[in-house]
Amino acid sequence: MYDVIVVGGGHAGCEAAAAAARTGANTLLLTHKIATLGEMSCNPAIGGLGKGHLVREIDALDGLMGRIADKGGIQFRMLNASKGPAVRGLRAQEDRKLYRDAMREELLHYDGLTVIEGAVEGLLFEETVGRKTVTGVETADHTVYKGKTVVLTAGTFLKGLMHVGERKTVGGRVGEISCEHVSDSLAALGLTVGRLKTGTPARLDGRTIDYSQLQKQDGDAVIEPFSYLDKEITTPQVPCYITATNIETHRIIRANMSRAPLFSGQIKGVGPRYCPSIEDKLVKFPDRDSHHVFLEPEGLDDFTVYPNGISTSLPEDVQDAMIHSIKGLENVRIIRPGYAIEYDYVDPVEMKRTLETKKVENLFIAGQLNGTTGYEEAGALGLLAGVNAALKAANDSREFTLDRADAYLGVMIDDLTTKGVDEPYRMFTSRAEYRLLLRSDNADMRLTQKGIDIGCVGKARRDAFYDKRNRLEEAHEKLLSVGGTPRELEKLGFTVNRDGARRTGEDLLSYEGVTWDKLAEVFPVLKGTRTDVAEQLEIASLYKGYLQRQESDIRAFRKDEAMKIPADIDYGKVGGLSNEIRIKLSKFRPETLGAASRVSGVTPAAVTAILGYVKSMK
Repeated sequence: MYDVIVVGGGHAGCEAAAAAARTGANTLLLTHKIATLGEMSCNPAIGGLGKGHLVREIDALDGLMGRIADKGGIQFRMLNASKGPAVRGLRAQEDRKLYRDAMREELLHYDGLTVIEGAVEGLLFEETVGRKTVTGVETADHTVYKGKTVVLTAGTFLKGLMHVGERKTVGGRVGEISCEHVSDSLAALGLTVGRLKTGTPARLDGRTIDYSQLQKQDGDAVIEPFSYLDKEITTPQVPCYITATNIETHRIIRANMSRAPLFSGQIKGVGPRYCPSIEDKLVKFPDRDSHHVFLEPEGLDDFTVYPNGISTSLPEDVQDAMIHSIKGLENVRIIRPGYAIEYDYVDPVEMKRTLETKKVENLFIAGQLNGTTGYEEAGALGLLAGVNAALKAANDSREFTLDRADAYLGVMIDDLTTKGVDEPYRMFTSRAEYRLLLRSDNADMRLTQKGIDIGCVGKARRDAFYDKRNRLEEAHEKLLSVGGTPRELEKLGFTVNRDGARRTGEDLLSYEGVTWDKLAEVFPVLKGTRTDVAEQLEIASLYKGYLQRQESDIRAFRKDEAMKIPADIDYGKVGGLSNEIRIKLSKFRPETLGAASRVSGVTPAAVTAILGYVKSMK
């Protein structure tokens, strides 16, 4: 009997298994192939805008993705570096093999974790007084594994169906089998199962690309790692290259639209709006003559190149003509055609904020199975599900939840569980209303103590966190201790209003052109401050007024968020609700008054009515 059984060895499964084991659970990870643990099925990159924030949050909670990405990263770039700190996002091009090998090595030697190869084909459950409880899983060879809790992270493997033109192949990704019966188990448990779609481009032989015609894209000269525990990147760095589709490329695609599974009716699932296939781009942006194609190397000793921007499920002959019409790719060898994949997912409104299903006890669901897309979204959800599964298995009454003011992970879970999805969900900074507080540079200060309190953070992370927090406090005290009157500051080279008011170093950092280094030249006590500490204090000083307003907004937000709605509330008895709102609330079953207010169509008047009814119940 295991405390936690994690099904699936993708990014959600890896983080879930490690998090459960870290939280003290005797954990089993069941995966089709141990060799493909942490496989990057699509693009060879980690992070980006919004996604990079999630990686930092995973790392702050002692997860794996940030540290593994640092080991496998072969080009690091801080996106939006010239913009404000809230919207900057770190992205790393990864060596697929280095990333996969590092993840496998980590998991195979993780305390409290057992990894076994096995294709799960069914969930075991028992029913008592109308309540269903998961008790384990059964594999294709009829081996039964019993567990107190189960975390299902099957990615695109539930009834996975790949499309290349008219040709269809059953499988979770190229060369791997599909899980054909788990969806039936989920439906039998009363969960709502839907269908989504994603895709990937062809793979190219980099040795046959004419790079002399292309724009070179180098990484950052000074590399910032993902993990708060890593100080430098030692893996060799390489450039990427940029090309673009053209009028001829678009002519070839348009001439074959009738053969595109996405438009012929062959594909039923809905694809991601923000990562469309090239044929979908031509429909959505008919006036565009070209679209960028980013040629991304898949490894230091691998000549395969990933052409980011031309994901497609067109027939092979069309892909061949399309790709060879692109500048620099006229003579390229295509290693493998692109394809689309359809797969089953569980409606995320079926989940609590802990990612346990509302209808089935002890069953947690994470990753693409929640209706998301992307390694980072999957990993973050897997971590939270793994921690909660471990707590539930230990009969610990605590729940590990994060709200919209805590983390991007909290924003994502709230979006999923209160709104559901009609397309694969992708994280963006624009989804977070408190994004100035939810920066990637301060994820550790926001989340690591929460992880320590709940028990999912190890000693090395704790020590590093306490050291940084102490340094921040000391540096802040020094910052407040320096400064002077307007007359004194003018003598030191600072221009301030002559109002007689003393300015501290913190005040001065909010002035345009004043940096920590400039202050340290004038006030030597500030010299020697660690770079990451100085950066956070610079940001806090510069945006102090805005941050204070956001903190005020958060206090108001948390008043509603603190009001719990009974799980068994009968919305039919709440006066003042329309039938439409009653139906929606009965379906979504929001856990708090704040969550109820974010269900689409629920009016402020309806929220007031629910508040009055809940108070009367008490």
